[in-house]
Amino acid sequence: MTSPLTDMITTLSSASSRNPTPQQRLDSTLTQLSIMDSSSTQQGSTAESISKGELVEPLQRINAAMRPRGLEFEMSEQSSRIITRVIDRESGEIIRQIPAEEVVQIAKRLEEVQGSLISLEA
Repeated sequence: MTSPLTDMITTLSSASSRNPTPQQRLDSTLTQLSIMDSSSTQQGSTAESISKGELVEPLQRINAAMRPRGLEFEMSEQSSRIITRVIDRESGEIIRQIPAEEVVQIAKRLEEVQGSLISLEA
């Protein structure tokens, strides 16, 4: 049985051998990431049982394998969410971040305000 991440790495490896354009590689990567995101929401109870500490080493291995392809993964300290970045390999510029930086900031602010809302209603 394969995981969505394994499928994505396999797809990227086979895509590089066919010599696709940068836009095709980006589209393929983003499609695979959206598939991974939808499957991770369906497996929510399994993902919740994994601690942040257990993800550090696998994330480092994934980053080592995917950085040459322009992908970087990071765990958000505040929300324990995985942040995925597509990076231009030549300039180092972030092409796309999933979730977007704005969404990360909104989630952070909502978590801060959540405690105020609960105490006001109680």
